[in-house]
Amino acid sequence: MTLGPEPQPRAVGLRVIWTGLSADAIKACLLPCLMVFVWLVMGLTAVPAAQAGTHTVALVSLQDDARYQGRRLERGYPGHPAGRLLHAVQLGAADAEVGLRAAGQSIKVVEASAGSAADLGKLLQQLKTDRVAYWVVDVPEAQWAQVVQIAGSSALLVNASATADALRGSQCAAMLFHTYPSQAMLADALAQYLAYRAWRNALVLQGPEPADQRQGEAWQRAAKRYGIKTVGTKAFKLSGDPRERDLANPRLLTNDRKHDVVAVMDADGEFARLLPYATQQPRPVVGANGLVAVAWHAQWERNGGPQVNRRFARLAQRPMVGQDWAAWVAVKSIAALVSDHSKATLPEQARLLRSGQVFVDGAKGPRLSYRAWDGQLRQPLFLSHMDGVAGTAPLDGVLHPVEVMDTLGVDEKESACKAKP
Repeated sequence: MTLGPEPQPRAVGLRVIWTGLSADAIKACLLPCLMVFVWLVMGLTAVPAAQAGTHTVALVSLQDDARYQGRRLERGYPGHPAGRLLHAVQLGAADAEVGLRAAGQSIKVVEASAGSAADLGKLLQQLKTDRVAYWVVDVPEAQWAQVVQIAGSSALLVNASATADALRGSQCAAMLFHTYPSQAMLADALAQYLAYRAWRNALVLQGPEPADQRQGEAWQRAAKRYGIKTVGTKAFKLSGDPRERDLANPRLLTNDRKHDVVAVMDADGEFARLLPYATQQPRPVVGANGLVAVAWHAQWERNGGPQVNRRFARLAQRPMVGQDWAAWVAVKSIAALVSDHSKATLPEQARLLRSGQVFVDGAKGPRLSYRAWDGQLRQPLFLSHMDGVAGTAPLDGVLHPVEVMDTLGVDEKESACKAKP
């Protein structure tokens, strides 16, 4: 083999190939080299093609959902949604892209929004027809029974906004999972914090609506669990009737001196927003305002939280709240599942989630997994006020024989859920 002139580089795409062989050498090598080149190209392209898979994730919602009425969003009640969840779902898919690509998988997000509750069934049937296997669901609690019934075993459902304990208990389903915390979890987080601070005497202000009553039931359970004494319960009511004016008067409702805190059970949020600094006695307000247990806070400054908050704010043009975080981590959970178990059937994937073999980073510190008994995502919760995070639950000193995050919410022996995937 003879050498030709001084080799010169020639750019081909993003690679640089050197040429410096003689004409005879090039002819001798041409056929074998060409065969090797074709073999390499076929080998490099065949593996990803065989492994590639696109998984569609649908965000299911209602266009006329009362939770997203303009006036409610303007009020910004603590613990309430601050906007639609599409941007959070899209961010979850974007954040999972690198890991998915390495596994030869991808996620496509679609928005599936029904005009009203009457149209929801038709929409869900269409998702089944289109074989959309993963649904991130953001609907009012009244529509959940319909969603679970229509989905059956043909879709894996992730609840990103409903707190109802019944969805994790008597109304649970084998294919239903929850990234948003339950009412029991939120109440336990708050009670843990009060016990930690030795604020053990609570005056409870109880609202009249069914959702208020469910909050009150969760609070009573948590208070008993952590030694918080209810020194009195007073009913409040927002009313335009002059005869009922006193039922919404914070000073009259809080004139008892025997309490350390005022715990307000107000799912709507309108009464609770006026309560801090309006009580007769100088007492902190907790529950639906003041100090609130939430899934996420825009001022969380650890574990990658600032980066998540900044990325979301750039995308959605507003701060991230708990429902956004739940939708974001729901897509990350699905991505973790299909990255390692893309060939498993949906029931098998549901069993893997419940088995604790699938973990997800929720930017809260510990890696997160799903409970076997009710499909709830284990997670720390934030005790927050408007401007920041006062603490995280589980609190230091709270113990559990297996997993300390299971001190938040209904534990396995207490669970009424009987559904298994």
